[in-house]
Amino acid sequence: MSRRIQPLALIALLFTTAAHADEVQIAVAANFTAPAKLIAADFEKATGHKAQLVFGATGKFYAQIKNGAPFEVLLAADDTTPAKLEKEGAAVAGTRFTYATGRLVLWSAKPAVVDDKGEVLKKGGFDHVSIANPKLAPYGAAAVEALTALKLLDAIQPKFVQAENIAQAHQFIATGNALIGFVALSQVMKDGKIGEGSAWIVPANLHQPIKQDAVILDKGKGKPAAEAWLKFLKGDKAKAVIKSFGYEV
Repeated sequence: MSRRIQPLALIALLFTTAAHADEVQIAVAANFTAPAKLIAADFEKATGHKAQLVFGATGKFYAQIKNGAPFEVLLAADDTTPAKLEKEGAAVAGTRFTYATGRLVLWSAKPAVVDDKGEVLKKGGFDHVSIANPKLAPYGAAAVEALTALKLLDAIQPKFVQAENIAQAHQFIATGNALIGFVALSQVMKDGKIGEGSAWIVPANLHQPIKQDAVILDKGKGKPAAEAWLKFLKGDKAKAVIKSFGYEV
């Protein structure tokens, strides 16, 4: 008798789990691409829910969300966009929190180009500086703030190669279209170490803190998968991944 019941019970359990599994549509700031992919894989294993990730510039996501894009959660590159969406009724009040604080880095794909104090910005020897659009990407805005604080903006700005988002800014440097540029530390760090090339981590006091907030959007209201994603993002396993890419949590 028990041998017949056990397989049936197992099938019922699997069916119930599958029935409760769902997908969540997440708009993710481009700087958070690598950690988000790892967290999404862990999330699916732990909850059964699947995270559909779309990467891009926070400013563009704002416009898309306001125009009815089907995103249910936003992982922004700032804290102002989620707060604005919440104020405008496009996000669920009380769900917003800071999931990471980012760091800006001046990076070159080539070794020994960027020194550990950023003196290369004063010395020159480069024709182009890659930067994400400051109007759309918080890391681009932070780069402008830092250059302004260093009194170098007027000299460097004519050399800007402006990217649509921080992922494209990194690509411009990686492909040699710009010798140096400003990117997120998370893009050049893995397991707590900066990989190829040379880099200067821009002192945090040269720009406003890059607080990155997550929020459930109106289309994700009451959705178990959206709520589960935010809960998982606050957990120790996700935090360990986030820290390994150079973010503060």
